[in-house]
Amino acid sequence: MNIMRKGFLYISVLLVFLFDSVSGQVSFKGLDHLFTEPRHYVARYVREPPVIDGNTEEDVWKNAPWTDFFKDIEGDKKPDPPLKTRVKILWNDTCLFVAAELEEPHVWANISKRDQVVFYDNDFEVFIDPDNNTHQYFEIEVNALNTIFDLFLSKPYRNNSGALISWDAPGLRSAVKVLGTINRPYDTDKGWTVEMAIPFKAVTIGNDTKVPADGDLWRINFSRVEWDSEVKNGSYRKRKGPDGKSLPEHNWVWSPQGVINMHYPERWGYLLFSKSGSASFSMPYSELQRRYLWLVYYRQKEYFGRTKRYAKSLKDLGISPEIEIDSKINRLTMFASSSQFCVTIDSDSGGAEINEEGLVQITRTE
Repeated sequence: MNIMRKGFLYISVLLVFLFDSVSGQVSFKGLDHLFTEPRHYVARYVREPPVIDGNTEEDVWKNAPWTDFFKDIEGDKKPDPPLKTRVKILWNDTCLFVAAELEEPHVWANISKRDQVVFYDNDFEVFIDPDNNTHQYFEIEVNALNTIFDLFLSKPYRNNSGALISWDAPGLRSAVKVLGTINRPYDTDKGWTVEMAIPFKAVTIGNDTKVPADGDLWRINFSRVEWDSEVKNGSYRKRKGPDGKSLPEHNWVWSPQGVINMHYPERWGYLLFSKSGSASFSMPYSELQRRYLWLVYYRQKEYFGRTKRYAKSLKDLGISPEIEIDSKINRLTMFASSSQFCVTIDSDSGGAEINEEGLVQITRTE
């Protein structure tokens, strides 16, 4: 009898353990595409900046590694892009330097006026969130004519925000080099390259310029918009579908978003600033904690979509308030009304919080 009872208790405990383990996995079910690990890049410091002329083979760039080739914005669920795109990054005390190489057999562009919607052409785009809080971030787009479309966003579009198109990045310098010809459809090109010098003062909120220190971490991503095109009457035209509308654009990115939307800043890659260039990236503990804040955020948005109000408890979302991350116990706490919520995560290693607008803030450091 005692042996049977002990066996029953053992099986019961084992089942509870297995249930907890499975429920921890299930809590991400349906959202896996938003929790793949973003790519990272270690940017080297330079004393002599590159000349911004579109030449990515200048000596200063030779010691900067290329990123991996771009992937489809949705990640591995879609085929790799047929045309290659890659990027290099450098920095000094005043600017972030970006070099991009875009393979393209037919280089074309039409938009020539600043702050027109450049992604209606094939383009290259940079997204920067210096504070890693998903708010107050910057977007810079350029086409093969070196036409700039730069924007400031106080928060993502999903949070009922618009873009400040009238914002122009002060001091921005850019150049494009076409490896072939532009807007001449009867030859074959190699592609085009881009160089940018983005002043830190241009991507700083407030009066004091935020210059990165050795070891600082920003969020960044790069996107390439590519349209299917054909030649008609001696000119490039976007290909149209049976409905007479242009076929949807292709979106190729450095760090896959998992969703066809660049305005999920929490999905961008990591940019590590290194004075020596020899630093190695390791995922900060605070970023592991944020995964669970974003899990609650996404589940709350799903819940709101069904009920037109936010859940008032983690239990309603099927999320445990106690999470183990790297053998450390973390506690989730949520305060919510029908129209707002705030979730905190806390452990001996620090804490952070997120609200219904996706604003992430550090509440405590180790």
